[in-house]
Amino acid sequence: MKFNKEIVIEGRLISQHASTFVIAEAGVNHDGNIDVAKKLVDIAVRAGADAVKFQTFKTENLILRDIQKAGYQKKTTNADESQYDMLKRLEVTIEQNILLKQYCIDSGIIFLTTPFDEESLDELDELDLPAYKIASTDATNLPFLEKIAKKGKPIFLSTGMSYLSEVQSALDVIYKHNKDVVLLQCTANYPIKDNEVNLAVIDTYKARFDILVGYSDHSVNIGAAPFAIPMGAKVVEKHFTINKTNKGPDHAASLSPDELIDFVKVVRRVDEYIGSSIKEPSPSEVDTRKSLQKYLVANCSIKKGDFFSVDNVIAKRTGGVGISPLYYTNVIGKRAGKDYRENEVIDY
Repeated sequence: MKFNKEIVIEGRLISQHASTFVIAEAGVNHDGNIDVAKKLVDIAVRAGADAVKFQTFKTENLILRDIQKAGYQKKTTNADESQYDMLKRLEVTIEQNILLKQYCIDSGIIFLTTPFDEESLDELDELDLPAYKIASTDATNLPFLEKIAKKGKPIFLSTGMSYLSEVQSALDVIYKHNKDVVLLQCTANYPIKDNEVNLAVIDTYKARFDILVGYSDHSVNIGAAPFAIPMGAKVVEKHFTINKTNKGPDHAASLSPDELIDFVKVVRRVDEYIGSSIKEPSPSEVDTRKSLQKYLVANCSIKKGDFFSVDNVIAKRTGGVGISPLYYTNVIGKRAGKDYRENEVIDY
């Protein structure tokens, strides 16, 4: 199984050698208000994210009516309200998605949304999205994964709540139809404890699957995502909101606008820190190299015809002139072609 290691989304390259692709996860933090959704786009643009992502679902296709909320949802919303009723308030219509996509195009940011049911997927297919994000809730939904894979668009696959064998099954199904996949380590709670992050799973994914990897981050504050980048994550995703104190399932675990700005800055700085895998002097080191590296000089007076030896040749800083001690074996044992004064640069 060998997935593509270079994926292009609206002109933005995702690869081992490209900068980290940052998804600002607006999710349902618009609270069902299209104007708030547009403000979230503005925040993501201002922060410098590559993409902003929402969620699209038909509640009746997603959940039974009498299902209780998840524990974290009860803490951040009306505990007496059903999960069905909560989600119904947070739906985004196809018409609103059309408006949001155009607003993102006009704002210069990539529009993404996660489909949670087949009807929503088919509607979104009409929008010609550049890629699909699959939520952790559908990582084991093999029929749905196959349908998304057949759309032929790049896929970001979150894997919260999953066993490795289930991730393997998901990739097996997708691979038959689509090889443009980024596999995201994720822990599906909001927020998660530090000891639930498990970034080491990224190493497991790299060892087990020949695939691009990333991290969908639900840890607090700037959190774990920047640490995932040196481990090989090429995509990171982080929830954000206009106001963390708003009532809603994800607000409290999301970044504020200023925190999102700081988050993207840190990610970009980590990219700068990682830099190139080619070991060579950096541009700023060229002059420093001349000043600080050593070259061979006479350790004492040497007469013409004398043999160079470890006793009469030594390495000192010469300002970049002479023979590097890397090549001292080419000098030692040879005869001097002229007289050398002490500290004179050897130019044999």
